[in-house]
Amino acid sequence: PTGLKHVNLEVHDNHTAHQTLGLSSRHQVVRRGRPFKVTMLSYLLSPLCGLSVEIPVMLSKDESISRWSAHIHPGGRHSQSVTVHVCSPAKAPVGLYDLQVHIVCLDGQRSFAIGSFVVLCNPWLQYDTVYIPFEDQRDEYIKNDLGFLYMGTPHNVISRPWSFGQYEQGILEICLNILQVSPQHSKDKQGDDLLRADPVYISRVVCAVVCKLGTGQETLNMVQWTGSTDILKLWGRSNFSPVRYGQCWVFASVMCTVMRVLGIPSRVVTIFNSAHDTNGSLVIEEYYTNTGGEINMSKDSIWNFHVWVECWMSRPDLGPGFDGWQVLDPTPQEKSGVKGIRKRRYDTLYDAPFIYTSVNADVVTVIVRDGLVLGRSVDTPRVGSHILTKNVGSDGPQIFPSSFSNLLVMHDIFSTVQSLEVSLKIDKVPTMGENICLFITNRAKVPKVLKEHVNAQTKEYNGSPQGTFWEADKQLHFIPYSEYENMLVGEGLLNVAVVIKDELTKERVLASEEFNIIAPQISIEVQGITFSKRRSTVAVLTAEGSGLLEGKDQTKKVSFTPTTTGTKLVQASLAYNNTSTAIRSFHKVSVFQPSLLCSNGTLC
Repeated sequence: PTGLKHVNLEVHDNHTAHQTLGLSSRHQVVRRGRPFKVTMLSYLLSPLCGLSVEIPVMLSKDESISRWSAHIHPGGRHSQSVTVHVCSPAKAPVGLYDLQVHIVCLDGQRSFAIGSFVVLCNPWLQYDTVYIPFEDQRDEYIKNDLGFLYMGTPHNVISRPWSFGQYEQGILEICLNILQVSPQHSKDKQGDDLLRADPVYISRVVCAVVCKLGTGQETLNMVQWTGSTDILKLWGRSNFSPVRYGQCWVFASVMCTVMRVLGIPSRVVTIFNSAHDTNGSLVIEEYYTNTGGEINMSKDSIWNFHVWVECWMSRPDLGPGFDGWQVLDPTPQEKSGVKGIRKRRYDTLYDAPFIYTSVNADVVTVIVRDGLVLGRSVDTPRVGSHILTKNVGSDGPQIFPSSFSNLLVMHDIFSTVQSLEVSLKIDKVPTMGENICLFITNRAKVPKVLKEHVNAQTKEYNGSPQGTFWEADKQLHFIPYSEYENMLVGEGLLNVAVVIKDELTKERVLASEEFNIIAPQISIEVQGITFSKRRSTVAVLTAEGSGLLEGKDQTKKVSFTPTTTGTKLVQASLAYNNTSTAIRSFHKVSVFQPSLLCSNGTLC
């Protein structure tokens, strides 16, 4: 009879060869432009029988990068088995494929559905448009499932661990389904499937879907997110119903996970003092009262930090010189090229003017009272003052070169009239429980009779000012902890401003300083130096809360069983009741196969 006894999809060998090991236990996962093998055991496979599918099977080793091909290598054919090497083109659409075999003999033909496989982009292949030539960067931007996000202010950058989780069970399938729920797929399934060959198209679709799915009505406690996995699985369980899951760094981190799963090199980037310009003027206006309180009088804003995604790909649609990192912001659903921003080509497609303004706008500070303008100043270097991402191969940050923006941490604001100058600085970034000490300096070159008013407010990370919690009109430059302990929101950001008035000329000038309160610490101790795939215990300690804990540490032991090998991240977070504030920490652990461990639990 004509038939198949068994089909071996050679999953482990193919996953190893294609750098996809661990991405899925349900599907064979391969990268486009690289052959994968399938071994078939037949009842009868004689010279009278031929193998054919829509991919002709050739008796040679030559693969084509422009079309589907299948080949039987020398030594791959035996009396009752044959190993076929199937290769997709370098521009094959990303997605799930069915694999069928048609066996034709003189006595008839049979067709067999032998399985399915997933095709991803291939940054290891020079003919793929996502090719990145350095192995350490492929390891970082494709394979690494751990990362760090950067928040806070340029004065006190907070490094926050994040688990991208692309190797967690079911994440690959959820990422593929994200493509399926896009408006583009609903409108034109066949056209959408074909366009998935282009990473530019894929990135735009994913960006829009991630944005849409993150803007639902149901609000979750956003401070407790420590990785992308829970969010993606929540989407999957809810049939991709939108959930309001939070701030820009969550949008960006989830999108980074999806892009890495699909084979597109991706990284999460933080821009400190990021301008959000609603009218494309490249000018952001901030308004203050005559007592130093910031007020909402403009749709424009300066975010203390903003987080977006950058993906590596070639851009034939933009012409020579624009290949490389592309900016994708899942908050406004747009995409721009980093090189286009550096070259000031903000006439390019998508949201380039918005991205350009984020790192290059001028800031105009206006002092008003009863609708009258009392003072005005311009600050050019403040926007885009610090741009960071995780460094390749290490846990530290990479600071982007000054060609991207003017890198300058200090942002004293000076009056355009040079007869009056003032600066405001803090003694040091305070830890929770400490008082805040301010230094206000009159930088005028001649003696003057001045009057000052100092104002302190809490702020959201997106620049939205909250209520004033402290102010003084005398030379009192000391803010007690008791004034701000119950006022902090989100990332613990504060804005302190001083308005100086020349009593003779009535001229006014303002200086401000934004900083974040350093949170108490959580330390994590791991019992032993390694984990096997056996139950292990972690001790989680809360500590170092100046004026809070008074040396009384609390310990919580947690037992768990690792499910995969490699370097993993244990994270701990403590969220305050009824607030959006949390303290966090992490500890790296190494998980090995039990066969590599001695009886005492150490590496042999």
